[in-house]
Amino acid sequence: MTEQSRPPKLGRVATYAGQSLEVLRGMILDGTLAPGERINEVHLSQALGISRGPLREAIQRLASEGLVEAVPHRGVYVRSFSARELSDLYELRVALETHAVRLAARYAPQQRIDELGSMLDETESSMGSASGAYPEDPDFHARLARLAANPPLVEALTDVGRKIRLARARSAHQPRRARTALDEHREILAALVARDGEGAAAKLEAHLTSSLNNALAVLRAAEPD
Repeated sequence: MTEQSRPPKLGRVATYAGQSLEVLRGMILDGTLAPGERINEVHLSQALGISRGPLREAIQRLASEGLVEAVPHRGVYVRSFSARELSDLYELRVALETHAVRLAARYAPQQRIDELGSMLDETESSMGSASGAYPEDPDFHARLARLAANPPLVEALTDVGRKIRLARARSAHQPRRARTALDEHREILAALVARDGEGAAAKLEAHLTSSLNNALAVLRAAEPD
Protein backbone atom coordinates (compact mmCIF):
# COMPACT_ATOMS: atom_id res chain seq x y z
CA MET A 1 0.00 0.00 0.00
CA THR A 2 1.56 3.30 -1.12
CA GLU A 3 1.31 6.76 0.42
CA GLN A 4 -1.09 7.79 -2.34
CA SER A 5 -3.41 4.87 -1.61
CA ARG A 6 -3.75 5.58 2.11
CA PRO A 7 -7.40 5.32 3.20
CA PRO A 8 -9.12 8.41 4.60
CA LYS A 9 -9.46 8.80 8.35
CA LEU A 10 -12.91 7.75 9.47
CA GLY A 11 -15.57 10.10 10.75
CA ARG A 12 -18.39 9.43 13.18
CA VAL A 13 -21.28 8.98 10.78
CA ALA A 14 -21.44 5.24 11.38
CA THR A 15 -19.74 2.79 13.70
CA TYR A 16 -15.98 2.60 13.37
CA ALA A 17 -16.16 -1.14 12.75
CA GLY A 18 -18.75 -0.65 10.01
CA GLN A 19 -16.76 2.09 8.32
CA SER A 20 -13.56 0.07 8.64
CA LEU A 21 -15.28 -2.87 6.96
CA GLU A 22 -16.36 -0.77 3.98
CA VAL A 23 -12.94 0.86 3.58
CA LEU A 24 -10.97 -2.38 3.91
CA ARG A 25 -13.30 -4.29 1.61
CA GLY A 26 -12.91 -1.54 -0.97
CA MET A 27 -9.12 -1.59 -0.65
CA ILE A 28 -9.09 -5.35 -1.20
CA LEU A 29 -11.47 -5.35 -4.15
CA ASP A 30 -9.79 -2.44 -5.94
CA GLY A 31 -6.34 -4.00 -5.53
CA THR A 32 -4.90 -1.49 -3.05
CA LEU A 33 -4.37 -4.49 -0.79
CA ALA A 34 -3.25 -7.19 -3.21
CA PRO A 35 -3.90 -10.94 -3.03
CA GLY A 36 -1.33 -12.50 -0.72
CA GLU A 37 -0.53 -9.21 1.04
CA ARG A 38 -0.34 -9.22 4.83
CA ILE A 39 -2.84 -7.03 6.70
CA ASN A 40 -0.80 -4.71 8.94
CA GLU A 41 -3.17 -3.82 11.79
CA VAL A 42 -0.88 -1.20 13.32
CA HIS A 43 -0.40 0.63 10.04
CA LEU A 44 -4.08 0.48 9.09
CA SER A 45 -5.34 1.58 12.51
CA GLN A 46 -3.08 4.62 12.29
CA ALA A 47 -4.08 5.34 8.70
CA LEU A 48 -7.79 5.07 9.52
CA GLY A 49 -7.48 6.92 12.82
CA ILE A 50 -9.16 4.21 14.91
CA SER A 51 -8.21 1.72 17.59
CA ARG A 52 -7.36 -1.85 16.67
CA GLY A 53 -10.56 -3.23 18.26
CA PRO A 54 -12.98 -2.02 15.55
CA LEU A 55 -10.38 -2.85 12.92
CA ARG A 56 -10.20 -6.45 14.14
CA GLU A 57 -14.00 -6.68 14.01
CA ALA A 58 -13.86 -5.61 10.38
CA ILE A 59 -11.11 -8.11 9.60
CA GLN A 60 -13.14 -10.91 11.21
CA ARG A 61 -16.09 -9.98 9.00
CA LEU A 62 -13.87 -10.01 5.91
CA ALA A 63 -12.63 -13.46 6.93
CA SER A 64 -16.24 -14.66 7.13
CA GLU A 65 -16.77 -13.27 3.61
CA GLY A 66 -13.76 -15.24 2.38
CA LEU A 67 -11.72 -12.18 1.39
CA VAL A 68 -8.94 -12.60 3.96
CA GLU A 69 -7.53 -15.59 5.79
CA ALA A 70 -5.64 -16.02 9.04
CA VAL A 71 -2.38 -17.97 8.89
CA PRO A 72 -1.35 -19.33 12.31
CA HIS A 73 1.71 -17.59 13.79
CA ARG A 74 2.02 -15.35 10.72
CA GLY A 75 -0.98 -13.02 10.57
CA VAL A 76 -3.92 -12.21 8.32
CA TYR A 77 -3.50 -12.08 4.55
CA VAL A 78 -5.62 -11.00 1.61
CA ARG A 79 -6.86 -14.24 0.12
CA SER A 80 -5.39 -15.67 -3.06
CA PHE A 81 -7.32 -18.08 -5.27
CA SER A 82 -6.05 -21.04 -7.26
CA ALA A 83 -7.26 -21.80 -10.77
CA ARG A 84 -9.41 -24.63 -9.40
CA GLU A 85 -10.97 -22.38 -6.76
CA LEU A 86 -11.75 -19.75 -9.38
CA SER A 87 -13.36 -22.37 -11.62
CA ASP A 88 -15.48 -23.59 -8.71
CA LEU A 89 -16.64 -20.05 -7.98
CA TYR A 90 -17.66 -19.54 -11.59
CA GLU A 91 -19.54 -22.84 -11.61
CA LEU A 92 -21.60 -21.61 -8.67
CA ARG A 93 -22.07 -18.19 -10.24
CA VAL A 94 -23.36 -19.68 -13.49
CA ALA A 95 -25.94 -21.75 -11.60
CA LEU A 96 -27.15 -18.79 -9.56
CA GLU A 97 -27.05 -16.08 -12.19
CA THR A 98 -28.69 -18.04 -14.99
CA HIS A 99 -31.55 -18.77 -12.58
CA ALA A 100 -31.73 -15.05 -11.79
CA VAL A 101 -31.93 -14.05 -15.45
CA ARG A 102 -34.71 -16.57 -16.09
CA LEU A 103 -36.68 -15.01 -13.23
CA ALA A 104 -35.95 -11.52 -14.56
CA ALA A 105 -37.20 -12.44 -18.03
CA ARG A 106 -40.43 -13.67 -16.50
CA TYR A 107 -41.14 -11.06 -13.85
CA ALA A 108 -39.03 -7.89 -14.20
CA PRO A 109 -40.96 -4.69 -15.05
CA GLN A 110 -40.15 -3.35 -18.50
CA GLN A 111 -39.01 -0.04 -17.02
CA ARG A 112 -36.31 -1.80 -14.99
CA ILE A 113 -35.10 -3.65 -18.08
CA ASP A 114 -34.99 -0.37 -20.01
CA GLU A 115 -32.90 1.15 -17.20
CA LEU A 116 -30.40 -1.67 -17.65
CA GLY A 117 -30.11 -0.74 -21.31
CA SER A 118 -29.53 2.91 -20.40
CA MET A 119 -26.80 1.82 -18.01
CA LEU A 120 -25.04 -0.03 -20.83
CA ASP A 121 -25.23 3.10 -23.00
CA GLU A 122 -23.60 5.12 -20.19
CA THR A 123 -20.99 2.41 -19.75
CA GLU A 124 -20.07 2.53 -23.42
CA SER A 125 -19.71 6.31 -23.28
CA SER A 126 -17.44 6.15 -20.24
CA MET A 127 -15.29 3.47 -21.85
CA GLY A 128 -14.76 5.66 -24.89
CA SER A 129 -13.71 8.68 -22.85
CA ALA A 130 -11.34 6.96 -20.40
CA SER A 131 -8.86 4.11 -20.50
CA GLY A 132 -11.23 1.67 -22.15
CA ALA A 133 -11.60 -0.41 -19.00
CA TYR A 134 -15.05 -1.60 -17.98
CA PRO A 135 -16.31 0.58 -15.09
CA GLU A 136 -16.77 -1.29 -11.84
CA ASP A 137 -19.83 0.71 -10.84
CA PRO A 138 -22.62 0.57 -11.76
CA ASP A 139 -22.28 -3.16 -12.25
CA PHE A 140 -24.33 -4.88 -14.95
CA HIS A 141 -24.41 -8.21 -13.17
CA ALA A 142 -25.50 -6.78 -9.82
CA ARG A 143 -28.38 -4.93 -11.47
CA LEU A 144 -29.30 -7.98 -13.49
CA ALA A 145 -29.48 -10.06 -10.31
CA ARG A 146 -31.73 -7.51 -8.62
CA LEU A 147 -34.22 -7.82 -11.50
CA ALA A 148 -34.99 -11.32 -10.21
CA ALA A 149 -36.57 -9.73 -7.10
CA ASN A 150 -35.24 -12.57 -4.94
CA PRO A 151 -33.22 -11.13 -2.01
CA PRO A 152 -31.58 -14.42 -0.90
CA LEU A 153 -30.47 -15.04 -4.48
CA VAL A 154 -29.04 -11.52 -4.72
CA GLU A 155 -27.21 -12.01 -1.42
CA ALA A 156 -25.67 -15.28 -2.61
CA LEU A 157 -24.57 -13.69 -5.88
CA THR A 158 -23.08 -10.72 -4.03
CA ASP A 159 -21.00 -13.07 -1.89
CA VAL A 160 -19.65 -15.13 -4.79
CA GLY A 161 -19.19 -11.97 -6.86
CA ARG A 162 -16.85 -10.43 -4.28
CA LYS A 163 -14.66 -13.51 -4.25
CA ILE A 164 -14.53 -13.60 -8.04
CA ARG A 165 -13.68 -9.91 -8.22
CA LEU A 166 -10.75 -10.48 -5.87
CA ALA A 167 -9.63 -13.59 -7.75
CA ARG A 168 -9.78 -11.65 -11.04
CA ALA A 169 -7.79 -8.68 -9.75
CA ARG A 170 -5.22 -9.03 -12.56
CA SER A 171 -7.64 -9.64 -15.43
CA ALA A 172 -10.59 -7.36 -14.72
CA HIS A 173 -9.26 -4.19 -16.38
CA GLN A 174 -8.18 -5.32 -19.83
CA PRO A 175 -9.59 -2.94 -22.50
CA ARG A 176 -9.93 -5.66 -25.16
CA ARG A 177 -11.91 -7.91 -22.84
CA ALA A 178 -13.96 -4.90 -21.67
CA ARG A 179 -15.26 -4.23 -25.18
CA THR A 180 -16.11 -7.90 -25.67
CA ALA A 181 -17.87 -7.98 -22.30
CA LEU A 182 -19.99 -4.97 -23.26
CA ASP A 183 -21.07 -6.66 -26.50
CA GLU A 184 -21.96 -9.82 -24.59
CA HIS A 185 -23.94 -7.80 -22.06
CA ARG A 186 -25.96 -6.30 -24.90
CA GLU A 187 -26.73 -9.78 -26.23
CA ILE A 188 -27.99 -10.83 -22.80
CA LEU A 189 -30.10 -7.69 -22.59
CA ALA A 190 -31.60 -8.29 -26.05
CA ALA A 191 -32.80 -11.73 -24.98
CA LEU A 192 -34.15 -10.23 -21.77
CA VAL A 193 -36.07 -7.55 -23.68
CA ALA A 194 -37.60 -10.34 -25.79
CA ARG A 195 -38.58 -12.13 -22.55
CA ASP A 196 -36.55 -15.11 -23.72
CA GLY A 197 -35.38 -16.51 -20.40
CA GLU A 198 -33.65 -19.56 -21.84
CA GLY A 199 -31.94 -17.49 -24.51
CA ALA A 200 -30.76 -14.96 -21.94
CA ALA A 201 -29.48 -17.77 -19.71
CA ALA A 202 -27.55 -19.31 -22.62
CA LYS A 203 -25.99 -15.96 -23.54
CA LEU A 204 -25.12 -15.33 -19.91
CA GLU A 205 -23.49 -18.73 -19.46
CA ALA A 206 -21.40 -18.19 -22.61
CA HIS A 207 -20.38 -14.76 -21.32
CA LEU A 208 -19.34 -16.11 -17.92
CA THR A 209 -17.43 -18.97 -19.54
CA SER A 210 -15.51 -16.46 -21.66
CA SER A 211 -14.80 -14.36 -18.56
CA LEU A 212 -13.54 -17.42 -16.69
CA ASN A 213 -11.26 -18.51 -19.54
CA ASN A 214 -9.75 -15.03 -19.73
CA ALA A 215 -9.20 -14.89 -15.97
CA LEU A 216 -7.63 -18.36 -15.92
CA ALA A 217 -5.22 -17.42 -18.72
CA VAL A 218 -4.06 -14.35 -16.80
CA LEU A 219 -3.84 -16.27 -13.52
CA ARG A 220 -1.76 -19.07 -15.02
CA ALA A 221 0.52 -16.63 -16.84
CA ALA A 222 1.31 -14.99 -13.50
CA GLU A 223 2.21 -18.27 -11.80
CA PRO A 224 5.93 -18.93 -11.31
CA ASP A 225 7.47 -21.54 -13.60
